[in-house]
Amino acid sequence: MEIGGFFSPFTEMHLLYRYQETISDGPGLRYSIYLAGCSHHCPGCHNPSSHDPMGGIELTEEVLRDIIAEINSNPLLDGITLSGGDPFFNPAELTVLLRRLRAETQLPILCYTGYTLEELLEKEECREALTLIDTLIDGRFVRELYDPNLPFRGSSNQRIIHLSDEKYQLIVRKGLSLPKKN
Repeated sequence: MEIGGFFSPFTEMHLLYRYQETISDGPGLRYSIYLAGCSHHCPGCHNPSSHDPMGGIELTEEVLRDIIAEINSNPLLDGITLSGGDPFFNPAELTVLLRRLRAETQLPILCYTGYTLEELLEKEECREALTLIDTLIDGRFVRELYDPNLPFRGSSNQRIIHLSDEKYQLIVRKGLSLPKKN
């Protein structure tokens, strides 16, 4: 919950774990934040322990300050990755977290989600969060489409979408529809 732009002690967001340096969760050296809570329950999920929204520890203001300090103390980082679970499990809390990361770090943000961009655009409560994300990797994991050679994805239906591109900025900020596939 937000109070003056900060997390209240009664936040509904839980942190499963964080990796201060990883090369597995996006391009370059990244700081990865794994959030609890996922309702997709994809068969073959690589992180089923993340489904419980009460897993891990409460993401308090103190924990968030520590995360931001760790990020800002490492000049080698190329970006921040949010994963889980599904960060969009709590879209209001995610928006507050993204605001803080955007305001207090200078790094691009990549976010994984089991929702498609189209599904997220239909939800008003997800729109601001999308404007704060540079790259979205969307789509549920589909075991039958598993491909270990895909960079940063598990199945071929998942897309890497650069939301900072002008085309997507118009779609996300103005609430426009994505073009229909033929």
